[in-house]
Amino acid sequence: MNMFLHNIGDIDSDNFISPADALIAASPTTYDYVLANPPFGKKSSQTFTNDEGEQEKDDLTYNRQDFWATTSNKQLNFVQHIRSMLKTTGLAAVVVPDNVLFEGGAGETVRKKLLETADLHTILRLPTGIFYAQGVKANVIFFDNKPASKAPWTKEIWVYDYRTNIHHTLKKNPLKLDDLKDFISCYNPSNRFKRKETYNTESNPEGNWRKFTYDEIISRDKTSLDITWLKDKSLADLDNLPDPETIAEDIIENLEAGLESFREIMVKLNSKIVL
Repeated sequence: MNMFLHNIGDIDSDNFISPADALIAASPTTYDYVLANPPFGKKSSQTFTNDEGEQEKDDLTYNRQDFWATTSNKQLNFVQHIRSMLKTTGLAAVVVPDNVLFEGGAGETVRKKLLETADLHTILRLPTGIFYAQGVKANVIFFDNKPASKAPWTKEIWVYDYRTNIHHTLKKNPLKLDDLKDFISCYNPSNRFKRKETYNTESNPEGNWRKFTYDEIISRDKTSLDITWLKDKSLADLDNLPDPETIAEDIIENLEAGLESFREIMVKLNSKIVL
């Protein structure tokens, strides 16, 4: 739907948009390509009317045989769902918040399984200030589905850091296609197996395009894919602080993100109160 709203595709042709919960069951159709920006919000929930006639919310989990992990985390469920929608040779690019890359428990299970069953070859770390919701930190993960194999399909992951020392705003400095030209060049879509790192420990430690092997990733705590190596210049150089307006915007983003987290806690607490 988001792509149709941005004039990508033909809404008059056959489409598969429906007002149903996409996570309830496996897709009846598999696809060559999936481009997705699933809804954000860590928990899936359902609203129901209790015996007193009042509405309550409860965590919603999906017990699907094709899922690797059962969880109420909405983003982890969408990653599993999208992988299941792909043909054996299908390709996907999915926008996910940071928690998908580092959360333990079900998150670690999903990441390990994705590394094993697909070739998760690229992660683009997105800058802040590009979403209407304030304080969102997100990434695009690129992976190719593969047939069953005893050995993990992911051999190496390339990470492009377009977040550290980068700041966008929706009005004054919106994200444009030109801003991603360097990423596209590094990605090398014509032959992604012939890529070159811009990062080098000695000659270019500020390079924002870096490769990590499967062994390096799997040895990280919780198989975390939340990888950073660049120094945040705004923190390291007190004489080169962002302008006051940027600082104020960051403070507002962080406060609103914190308030949203507290709202989720209050909703959860209220749903468990028994009078």
